[in-house]
This record gives sequence, structure tokens and C-alpha cells, in this order.
Amino acid sequence: MRVAYAGTPDFAVPALAGLIEHNVDVVGVWTQPDRPAGRGRKLTPSPVKRLALEHQLPVHQPVNFKDEGDRHCLLDSGADLLIVAAYGLLLPAPIIDGFRLGCVNLHASLLPRWRGAAPIQRAIQSGDAETGVDLMRMELGLDTGPVIGEMRTPISPTDTTADLHDRLAAMGWPLLKAHWADLQAGAPGVSQRSDGVEYAAKITKAEARVDFTQPRDQVVRNIHAFNPWPGAWIDGSLGRVKLLRAELAATTGLAPGQLGPDGTVGCSDGAIRVTQWQFAGSTAQSIVDVLNAQRLTAGEFLQPHE
Repeated sequence: MRVAYAGTPDFAVPALAGLIEHNVDVVGVWTQPDRPAGRGRKLTPSPVKRLALEHQLPVHQPVNFKDEGDRHCLLDSGADLLIVAAYGLLLPAPIIDGFRLGCVNLHASLLPRWRGAAPIQRAIQSGDAETGVDLMRMELGLDTGPVIGEMRTPISPTDTTADLHDRLAAMGWPLLKAHWADLQAGAPGVSQRSDGVEYAAKITKAEARVDFTQPRDQVVRNIHAFNPWPGAWIDGSLGRVKLLRAELAATTGLAPGQLGPDGTVGCSDGAIRVTQWQFAGSTAQSIVDVLNAQRLTAGEFLQPHE
């Protein structure tokens, strides 16, 4: 079975690494064009491109598939199967339907829950008890295709998006390997149920602003869901500060947004303890570092009342 692979970010790297390590015939890798990154805004290749070049695999970087030449480059690659993982480009019908064994996608949720762009963040934010990776057949609808197989993992109260991302990314190759015979046989998969569908909308910087008038469970989940990007943030006396990790606290008597001892902060129904902060221009700090530096004072409000 000859395979074409389409992916871009870190999430898509372990599955490609597994294909390479197990000597699968990867005829080419498709990834998004190099993007400006860092303070110098230097054009930077995607993590998938870097891995592909390390192993001398052909790399293709179309802006989209509107151009007929870009479509034919993929369709005429000799692949029997196209595997997609967080590619980031919409695939038109001629590509989805253009391979002998079809087109499959590794998606970071337990479908039909959390179709869309930010399934990991939305699962944490919503307090889901578990999530996983689904291997599904692609069709024109957004993450609506039949599911060939899945792997699951619990979500702990301390999991951030960074933690869960790495755990889910590592499932990519084991999931493909477990269903390799199904892929070779062109197994159709099982249609998704119609109930329980949720849409995982793209994350915005604006929604990551911390609202301490929410219940404390929700505030903690939001802080973890937005770590690492864009980082749950507050604007106060020290400018913009990111809150990276938090836990529930037993402290009482704090108004929403008011700072108490040991990094506790009041919410609508109790308090949380912020255990990791990041001030502008500095690295992440523990609550001990913050208190020792006296950057924040007990009793003050972390951001102005609205």
C-alpha cells in the first residue's frame, strides 16, 4: 500500500514518524507553506516538513487546491491511500474521492463530539471526562465521515491543552497500525450517530480573557484549555499576565478577581489557586516565585471591574 501524507503542526508528526519507522511506502508529504515565525518573522517550515526532509521524502506545499496542477500533483502521486492529520487546508471532492483506498483523517476527539478546529481545547473547557483520537473516512462535511477506529484517554483535572495534545498526538501511529488491515481492505467504517454533535469553534484571544465571575470549576478549565495558546490572560496593574495552571482552593471570603494568600483568587462560588503565572517578557513562574518577588499583593484585584 502506497501512502500520501498530509499534515502540518506538531500533532501530525508522530503518525508520520511511525509510517517512516515501519517502512511504509510514503510517496510524498503535503504540508502548508512556510510561515513567518519568531521575532524576526523568518519563514519557517512546518514540523511535518522538517521531519519529511530529514528522511528525504518529497514535500509539496500548495497554498490551496484550486489550481488544477496542485490537485493533479497529489492525485497522480501513485498513492493508494491519503492519510490526513491536522493539515489545515480544505480538500476538494476530487481529492477526497481520488484514491483507490480512499482518504482518512486522524481527528483529536471522540466523534461526533467536537467536530471542527479546536477539539482538544473545547473538551477541556467543557469538563469532558475523556477524549481520544478517531480514525475516520473523509467526506465533504466537516468531520462527518464514518469512523474506522478510535483510541481513548481520560482527561484529568490537571490536564492542559499542551498535556493532552502530546498524549493524543502519540496515539496517531498506534491507531493507524491497529487498523492497517482495515485500511488495506478499504473498510468503510461505521457511520457517526446523529445525536451528541458538538462544534469545536476556533479559539480566539478575546475569549481567553479570564472572567472570575464564572464558577471556579469553569475558570480552572478555561485556564487549562488556553494553555499554551493563547494563554488565559488578565490585564491589571502589572499589564497583561497569563495564567497557565490552577487548582481549586478552600479559601473563602474573596470577591471575584480578588487575590488572596498563596495565589488564591476569588470566583463566583469560591476560590482557585493559580500555581503558574507568566508575566510579560518573562518565563513561566510558580506562585512561590511570584509571592517572593512581591509582584502581586494580597487583597488587590487582578483586573479592573467592568
